[in-house]
Amino acid sequence: MDDNPVARSDHSPGPQETGGPPPAHGVFHIKDCALIAVATGKHASSLRELRDVLQVVEADSIYYHFWGGRLRARFDEPEFQNEFAAWVNRGLHDGPAAERLGVIDPTACETLEDLRTELIDVLEERLEESESLSWARSPFPMNLLRSQIVVFDTHRRVADPRDLAQAVEQMSAGSIFYHLIDARRRTANGVDDLRNWLAGFGDTYQDLSQAIADIDPFFSTLTEVRLELTEVLADHFARGQA
Repeated sequence: MDDNPVARSDHSPGPQETGGPPPAHGVFHIKDCALIAVATGKHASSLRELRDVLQVVEADSIYYHFWGGRLRARFDEPEFQNEFAAWVNRGLHDGPAAERLGVIDPTACETLEDLRTELIDVLEERLEESESLSWARSPFPMNLLRSQIVVFDTHRRVADPRDLAQAVEQMSAGSIFYHLIDARRRTANGVDDLRNWLAGFGDTYQDLSQAIADIDPFFSTLTEVRLELTEVLADHFARGQA
């Protein structure tokens, strides 16, 4: 594989990554990634403006403001997991709107367009509650960004599922993001890379795949996701399962 990183702006499969399940018993290629923020030129200073801009902004921007923070260093525990909720709380001091935006789980939406619709519905519902909410403005506008992903090959490989626990334990946060989170958008079947790989072994790892599917990647940090995934894998094989 080419040593150069592969950059994609739309999270679609690049020329060197199909995104689909490999052949049965294929080797799992561990990759790493980084998200680069790119300005969209769109911003909002009020709840109404945020609603309006969400109707037209690129889907990649919605993706970035829900998931991009996972790959940035954090020195405190964020109150809200998505940046729309955080800005509404901090910039507009609208606690009710922030709370409603903050409980939106992007993993429950099949597509980014579904997620866009849910965001807009929450904002419209809040705007209908009081006319003054339409005109309250923040001195700190929210500048909407979109994401470009850069993918690196780590040159680490896993041939036997029994070695996955050790491999996952050593993965970087970028690898966890790429294989557990980005894959759900990148792959045609909306499944993470680990489950896609295990599917190549037939029905052997159905129970393990279900346990991986039950891990919530949104309301946990990447470190917590890595720890939970490592424990799930180690426990599965410690019980003598295939």
